[in-house]
Amino acid sequence: MTSKIKPSKGAPYARIMGVGGYRPTRVVPNEEILKHIDSSDEWIRSRSGIATRHWAGPEETVATMAVEASGKAIADAGIAPEQIGAVVVSTVSHFKQTPAIATEIAHLVGAGKPAAFDISAGCAGFGYGLTLAKGMVVEGSAEYVLVIGVERLSDLTDLEDRATAFLFGDGAGAVIVGPAKEPAIGPTVWGSEGDKSETIKQTLSWDVYRTTPTPGGDGPEERPAPEAIRYPAITQEGQAVFRWAVFEMAKVAQQALDEAGVSPDDLDVFIPHQANMRIIDSMVKTLKLPESVTVARDVETTGNTSAASIPLAMERLLATGQAKSGDTALVIGFGAGLVYAATVVTLP
Repeated sequence: MTSKIKPSKGAPYARIMGVGGYRPTRVVPNEEILKHIDSSDEWIRSRSGIATRHWAGPEETVATMAVEASGKAIADAGIAPEQIGAVVVSTVSHFKQTPAIATEIAHLVGAGKPAAFDISAGCAGFGYGLTLAKGMVVEGSAEYVLVIGVERLSDLTDLEDRATAFLFGDGAGAVIVGPAKEPAIGPTVWGSEGDKSETIKQTLSWDVYRTTPTPGGDGPEERPAPEAIRYPAITQEGQAVFRWAVFEMAKVAQQALDEAGVSPDDLDVFIPHQANMRIIDSMVKTLKLPESVTVARDVETTGNTSAASIPLAMERLLATGQAKSGDTALVIGFGAGLVYAATVVTLP
């Protein structure tokens, strides 16, 4: 039986056309973190490579930071906001279950009436969004897609948790994905390992704060008053995450290179998720990347910004001239889930 459905009229390929970033104005040095934990600046730097991070102020919301980054990406791509056909936002720190923050951001950037939705894929979220955007452009459901990674992880940081208090920062990174005449976003190698989901997690579920009766029930469950419950935070099993990231994610990164038909010698730039400097350096060593490859180490001054870390690092490399338009870059994100996504891209 012959299908009556017309073929899609998308572009033959997709590419990243523009990138933008936003870092909150407040810079938080390690010394401020040390007011809350028994540690030292030397210990934090040796364990993570982090010297400072940015924390958002009251007016720097998930939406406002995303809009700032998006405006820069739109300008960099040279398109009008009205041309955006879809907005994809990766975040774990938008605290409203619904509506998606993507719809508000789409309105604030002047995108008209695009498809708009949030995804929750932790530190791999940007890679997930990039893959979805590529599919939309090639399939033809959107000519231009705005992909955003944005986090206010300071809202989910336990300052008394010695293992994580120094890790997290806030910020937003965005890219515009649009049509291309040649391959510029390679095949994505992505997946999940749910058996390891407890290694990075939120300490408490939001429902611990529920005090109203549930439908069909006789009344509220016996729970502590909200003020007696410690606010939910992100926690992790550091050593388990480190081993997984170093050994398993290097394999994923290599697979992404192989799928794209790119060798380490062909690579210009490596932009891994900015989780930890030791993880980054170990991956570089395992992948045997040549010294000529520029490696993003934005984590030193930005901290771990989860879904925002890759586009923020990409934007800084281009802005400082450490990378240039047309460079071939390997990007890989990995984190809570545990989930991961890696691909090879041509820089805008």
